[in-house]
Amino acid sequence: MADDNKKKVKEINEKLKEILLRHLEKPDARASAVSGLNLVRREAVNNSERCFEKPLASIIIQGSKHSTVGAQEFRIHANQCLVSGVDMPSTSYVIDPTPEKPFLSLFFYLDRQILSDLVMEMEPEERPSFMGDQGVSIAEAEPEFMETMLRLVELLDKPKQIPIRAPIIMRELHYLLLIGPQGGALQGLYTRGSQNNQVVQAIALMRQNIATSLRMDALARQVSMSVSSLHRHFKNITGFSPLQYHKQLRLYEAQRLMLMENERAASAALSVGYESVTQFNREYKRMFGEPPHRDINRRRCTA
Repeated sequence: MADDNKKKVKEINEKLKEILLRHLEKPDARASAVSGLNLVRREAVNNSERCFEKPLASIIIQGSKHSTVGAQEFRIHANQCLVSGVDMPSTSYVIDPTPEKPFLSLFFYLDRQILSDLVMEMEPEERPSFMGDQGVSIAEAEPEFMETMLRLVELLDKPKQIPIRAPIIMRELHYLLLIGPQGGALQGLYTRGSQNNQVVQAIALMRQNIATSLRMDALARQVSMSVSSLHRHFKNITGFSPLQYHKQLRLYEAQRLMLMENERAASAALSVGYESVTQFNREYKRMFGEPPHRDINRRRCTA
């Protein structure tokens, strides 16, 4: 049975590879016509990428990469699936890509509402055991998940079918994640009333109130946890204390405002809650290695 599964995954991988190479004729990372689905092709060596990513499921189709998600490091290979159940700072680089054999992957953003609804709808015996405080997990992609992924990607060649079929297949993919090897971690995060779900709510509140100073007592009260319990579970899931996480969230959002919205550093700093531009510049350089103006100019030149 194991050999049959490997053979099936290999066959599906070849079909996915053909579609990706056809839709990405040169290195790129972009959103596809299917909402939430993104395609990636990389050929550059030692090109590190940093972002503050939303919850997602990512599958490598060809090649491998090194990723640091939150405080955890991973080396991910072809046909492995990485699932990040919460918003996380991420740094990654692909390993030894070439124009002849580029790195290929695809990922889709997780829908929190779909996950929460599915957990509620699932029969108790369908639900996997909780996997503790785990925000990120990696597993070999199962044939059924790969097959469903292929059906979604094939819609890129059937654009008229996307509005009807894509949401159905996306929901199916979320369900397969919940009943698969990574389902225990996701269930813990998206079961309403669980402590891990309270951390998910805390992260959502941080995002909604990014410019507001973080008060742990108020945040803990809003998600019905004690300060010590929130701090402990938050760090276990994300790898950061709430204060460390909030600072990174602010700095990444300021970077996005400067890069995508063309805001000046001072304006971006104020938008995310910094009262001192000098402090913002200092913390930005500590995080990204360069002052804001120089970092943004470099990113625009290499985009």
